[in-house]
Amino acid sequence: MPLLEVIDLWKSYPTGRGGRLEVLQGVELNVSAGEVVAIVGESGTGKSTLLHLLGALDRPDRGEVRYNGENIFDKDDEALATFRNRTIGFVFQFHHLLPEFTALENVAMPALIQGYRLREVRQRALELLALLGLADRADDRPSMLSGGEQQRVAVARALMNQPAVVLADEPTGNLDVRTADTLHREILRLSREVGQTFIIATHNLSLAALADRVLRLEQGRLVPEPVSPAER
Repeated sequence: MPLLEVIDLWKSYPTGRGGRLEVLQGVELNVSAGEVVAIVGESGTGKSTLLHLLGALDRPDRGEVRYNGENIFDKDDEALATFRNRTIGFVFQFHHLLPEFTALENVAMPALIQGYRLREVRQRALELLALLGLADRADDRPSMLSGGEQQRVAVARALMNQPAVVLADEPTGNLDVRTADTLHREILRLSREVGQTFIIATHNLSLAALADRVLRLEQGRLVPEPVSPAER
């Protein structure tokens, strides 16, 4: 059984003229535990919409998103919020770190919300920062960190509750080429070392090619994206 299974997923939005814009049109997807899947496509094709549905941030018009065989949209909003905090990690193009808190405190936040014990939370947050090469920046606030360091803190925060899957929406979109490449390789290393599942939406095909599998979202559906050996 796949970790994540998407079945006939549809999503549309109302337009200003009384019609509807069909963004997702019967998306199908299976993702195995520990797999890194990249989703590419032009702006406006629905990559963010798809990740929002996979992360239970929105509900589809119809279709199912199953984690370990359970359709998450059978849950009510309260149960869905609990599921989201326990099961899904998020990394966005903008890091959304809280400026008044240190890197350590930002990483720890999801576990503190869940009510875990402070000593255990602090230890895990420090371990994650060390894993991402930020052990010496734990007490620094976001304003003291570079763009790449801020995004690595965001990745550590996404991993804090040991989620089943991390959804990354253009995680390197605001970074220079070298820093972006470094962060993508860090994500792949984490996947290999701790068996973390990642689904990454990106415009950058050369970086997407580092993933286990590359899919393109076009005309509302996912299709395989050929990647040459040279790109890998």
